[in-house]
Amino acid sequence: MRWSQYFVYTLREDPSDADVISQKLMTRASMIKKLAAGIYTYLPLGLRSIHKLESIVREEMNRAGAVELSMPAIQPAEIWQESGRWFQYGKELLRIKDRHDRDFIFGPTHEEVITSVVRDSINSYRQLPVNLYQIQTKFRDEVRPRFGLMRGREFIMKDAYSFHTSMESLDDAYTAMRDAYNRIFKRCALDYVMVDADTGNIGGSASHEFHVMAKSGEDAIARCPKCSYGANTEKAVGTIADAGLGSDAAAPLTEVATPNMKSIEDVAKFLGVATSRVVKTLMYDTDLGPIMVLIRGDREVNEIKVKNYSGTQWVVMLTDDRFDEAVGGPAGFVGPVGAKKIRVIADKHLEGTTNWITGANKLDAHYTGATIGRDFEAPEFADVLLVREGDLCLRCGTAMEIHRGIEVGHIFKLGTKYSKAMNCVFLDEAGERQPMIMGCYGLGVGRTVASAIEQNHDADGIIWPIPIAPFEVMIVTAGQDENVRTTAAAIHDKLEAAGIDVMWDDRDERPGVKFKDADLVGFPVKITVGAKSLAEGNVEWSLRRDPKARNIGKPDEVVAKVVAMIEEARGTR
Repeated sequence: MRWSQYFVYTLREDPSDADVISQKLMTRASMIKKLAAGIYTYLPLGLRSIHKLESIVREEMNRAGAVELSMPAIQPAEIWQESGRWFQYGKELLRIKDRHDRDFIFGPTHEEVITSVVRDSINSYRQLPVNLYQIQTKFRDEVRPRFGLMRGREFIMKDAYSFHTSMESLDDAYTAMRDAYNRIFKRCALDYVMVDADTGNIGGSASHEFHVMAKSGEDAIARCPKCSYGANTEKAVGTIADAGLGSDAAAPLTEVATPNMKSIEDVAKFLGVATSRVVKTLMYDTDLGPIMVLIRGDREVNEIKVKNYSGTQWVVMLTDDRFDEAVGGPAGFVGPVGAKKIRVIADKHLEGTTNWITGANKLDAHYTGATIGRDFEAPEFADVLLVREGDLCLRCGTAMEIHRGIEVGHIFKLGTKYSKAMNCVFLDEAGERQPMIMGCYGLGVGRTVASAIEQNHDADGIIWPIPIAPFEVMIVTAGQDENVRTTAAAIHDKLEAAGIDVMWDDRDERPGVKFKDADLVGFPVKITVGAKSLAEGNVEWSLRRDPKARNIGKPDEVVAKVVAMIEEARGTR
């Protein structure tokens, strides 16, 4: 391919509304073009990278036993009403009406559609298991679309769904899909991690996320540097390494005046103790009523864990004006001693401790010496801790690290959430009707391409991993004399004949302009053909990842080396 025949128009300046480096570089490198907030046109260079990733995904999905289909983007409201999500999904669900005033949605996901397809097609255990996938455009009406392809409203996603007669069968498919995802991201040459994750509003019994590691990542990932443990901090578990409250003999319950001291820091400083010796009381409103959550004063509560443990549909902070009604004390001074009858959940690290410092449910007052069982009923103990750097891994006891990651894939064991709601059943060997057991496996295609840039770039532009680069080789001609162009054309044709994706920048531009564009777009290999080197029968080549290491060789030798290197990177040699 010749640059002069392609649709590529690079920009020298970052777009004013770009938030992250992938959005800036993809726009400047003529890969995407913003049409509206969170909605982009994939320009030819960007689409090539999308298609390369899709090819890898298809190969690995097929290898794992999944079968491709394509489902409609527009879905009728009836099937979402069957599953119950019509009423549960928030404003992210784009609801539309047709000319007959019938309700539809632009699909953000396809559990309902695939469940309706399978229930109308399969009725016997002999026809199961089945695993179906698609690569398709979806829409979620994000309140604040940002970060380019990483949090757009319209996006490309690979979603797969499996149907089974037993949990054992689901486990087999889940393992196959997990392994397929690992192969996909390894083939893309990305630094990634698979972690335990919360199932969120998709539902199910277990899930794993796949994160590309990058400083710009929205998610915090807890990783043990010694063993294989890793988890999103929404799900991560660990043990607090340092001592906080102890189990000394119970001291008398004593009320202490703490005027205007609502914060843990103020109370601890006033009493001359560490914040870890104060018990923080947090009040939450839920669909099942208010609950009190207790945790060490120097730590934070993981609200996802609170929601999951409490069995509630939603959890939000209780407003200050409702504190007295819910617990019998003013905001900033509440605690378990003397509180109204209310559900109380305490972090497991408080179990067995004594002499709590906690709010006295009176304005400007706290208690010292508060002790479980004597001064207040024992709460429910559960893991509600938000893990942080230095907490100990439960598997091996090593201090964990916190890294930033971009979620690019998420797999779930759904169970029977959708099959029961939508009557997706099969006849078992005894002729009894049973709900199918489901799995769900999502992968963000555009998001993965963008995350590759977040992980691989420098001050000059993108540094593409070879497997998903739009073109693997850029030929730059320095000068327009006949020998230079003839040599460049010959190298181009030989690489193309060897199956290499190659572009020749044949523009009548200064070499400096071409070199800047080559670095901006991020072609993994650059071959420079110039009159000076050609006078000695040589051309120059370099790698985008290591631009200072320049290599000289005869044209045919360079072609052979480049072909071998790219085939090895693709895994085809």
